[in-house]
Amino acid sequence: MGYESLEDTEVFRLAERICDRFYVLVQAWDAFDKRTSGDQLVRAADSIGANIAESYGRFGYGEQLQFLYYARGSLYKTKYWVHRAQARQLLPEEICLNAIASLERLAVKLNAYIRYRREQRNASKKPNPKLSEATEPYLPITPTDEDDTSLF
Repeated sequence: MGYESLEDTEVFRLAERICDRFYVLVQAWDAFDKRTSGDQLVRAADSIGANIAESYGRFGYGEQLQFLYYARGSLYKTKYWVHRAQARQLLPEEICLNAIASLERLAVKLNAYIRYRREQRNASKKPNPKLSEATEPYLPITPTDEDDTSLF
């Protein structure tokens, strides 16, 4: 299995499509709605993919997982703003329902990706039996007069 680039990951591609769709939708709003709800919605949606991308650039599993958790938080924040847009009649109900369904699909993929990265982290922590120390107990060395001269 070869190296998979960030752009090849399904979770990242879906996050990009979702945030680009919100960007287009918000462009049609009036200035006040863009500045208040629109900005928040687009920023939250953009943050999903941005945090997935940042996790991809991190070296340690702990940092990678932290940014994936941030992405998941941004996903739920995006859902919040979709509900606000519907309540404020900025988006039609059908578009909101489709948006929430897309975000739910992304959540499933993101959670699966988080689980995969967690499993990789846990697998890396397992001791390699070839590198493990012997299981025999350590015995103290009692130097003799002969051994003292060979230490240095």
